[in-house]
Amino acid sequence: MLNQPITNLAQQYVERSNRHILDDVFPLFEVHATYHSSQFGVLKGIESIKKMMTGFFIKFPDVHWAVETYTPESDDTVVFDFVMKGTDRETGNKIERHGRERIRFSEAGFIVHVEVEVLTHGFHQQIKENCLEDIQIMLEEAHHFFFP
Repeated sequence: MLNQPITNLAQQYVERSNRHILDDVFPLFEVHATYHSSQFGVLKGIESIKKMMTGFFIKFPDVHWAVETYTPESDDTVVFDFVMKGTDRETGNKIERHGRERIRFSEAGFIVHVEVEVLTHGFHQQIKENCLEDIQIMLEEAHHFFFP
């Protein structure tokens, strides 16, 4: 069985990810681990996971995950909500995503499956989208007013 609580293992994964040293993150995974994300789809095996994570950290070089509570869901699975913040290297846009992550561990304490679901793209993104919708409505109303 596990030498340390699975909540500690999940916290270690997030802390290492926040340090941006992927060579410290990859050894946490089993070779045949799977990863499913609402953003990236299904990945099978550590090599696929490495490729995705490397590209992700290049795209968001200052990415950071904030987690308040790690909750055991079963003997081998931890679930936690997160807020991810970062800057898109290509556009310079700041992003904020809220989501839920579920990590399943082997008896030896390695990650065998990660499930990530982005719940929202953050409050600021929602405001931006709402403002754009409001502007579109006002433009349509103005068009109808001036061009009946």
